[in-house]
Amino acid sequence: MTYNVSENQQAVRVIAKEFGEKYIAPIAVEMDRKPPEFPRELFKRMADAGFLAFPMSKAYGGLGKSKIEYATLIEEIAWFDASSSIIMAVDNLASYPIEKFGNEEQTKKYLPGIAKGEIIAAFALTEPNAGSDASNQSTTAKVEGDNFVINGEKTFITSGNVADLTVLICKILEEGERDRVSAILVENKTPGFTSEVLKWKMGLHASTTARLKLNNVKVPRANLLGEIGKGFKMSLLTLDGARIGVAAQALGIAQRAFDESVKYAKKREQFGAPIAKLQAIQWMIADMSIRLEASRALVYKAALMEDRGEPINLVAAQAKLFTSEAANFICDRAMQIHGGYGYIGEFSEIERLYRDQRITEIYEGTSEVQRLVIASNYLR
Repeated sequence: MTYNVSENQQAVRVIAKEFGEKYIAPIAVEMDRKPPEFPRELFKRMADAGFLAFPMSKAYGGLGKSKIEYATLIEEIAWFDASSSIIMAVDNLASYPIEKFGNEEQTKKYLPGIAKGEIIAAFALTEPNAGSDASNQSTTAKVEGDNFVINGEKTFITSGNVADLTVLICKILEEGERDRVSAILVENKTPGFTSEVLKWKMGLHASTTARLKLNNVKVPRANLLGEIGKGFKMSLLTLDGARIGVAAQALGIAQRAFDESVKYAKKREQFGAPIAKLQAIQWMIADMSIRLEASRALVYKAALMEDRGEPINLVAAQAKLFTSEAANFICDRAMQIHGGYGYIGEFSEIERLYRDQRITEIYEGTSEVQRLVIASNYLR
């Protein structure tokens, strides 16, 4: 049994495992071996299970689960398929700022639909020239009467091509005021809003990543989320929680790679005995296990701190950085243990895990950005 720090975690593991075995495992390989396509049927099943609103307040149709339970859910779903975990996590990512900063009209209009899977949500921050430099937004919203007129481009937006609603970060231009980064709720069917799927993605093939273009998109001023000028701070708070989610995803990938390696080492024979008898393999397993358990400790610590309402900027960055890089190491060692059987996807899960893991060191802030965040917490 995987180590738990909360008595509620095991119940989540049981639910996630049952779901994964029934609905994800039978289609995971098939989803991976075709061009990226959003799995609508699986998404609906996740909604029916309550996964799309796991930590959302019960007042809006969520399950009101703790962040440690939510991190455990992502971890367990990622064990079966990293793509499935991210499409689930992104809906929660987008609903978080609406729940935390939205007014009564906005929360009632959108959150119940997100919880039920009737509204697919996306969070759009990254631009072609504003990824890690998130404050440097080129997408603008000009005030015209009771509307915002939005122009700009977003890229690397998970589920952006299928979303019904986007939490859009942009600069609001208003006469006599300086440019202020803000958040606006944009319904994707609004005229002038277009999207396209980015092609030839390395991994996460059951999740789509999109480019969004906004050409004179007219949105009511009532769609402003929170206050004007608070969008950058809102984004940072949202990303702090999202980084714990990415760390949990990396943890699930790493656990699967480790489990597959232990199983393979016991059955694969060379020189007349299982390779598990070889010291070289034993040392790899030992190194993998240490990084796995250290990652788990960091992820759970960050989730528990968020549950207690403590600042998580530092620990979320630490968890995301360490766990994503540990997953890289573990998947690499898993590939080495499996040899040719790991390199060719026909024979094992390792080839898919190896590709899927790599993005965890990039999205929601690269490893380099995490190091800057960590250092600044100590040196400021």
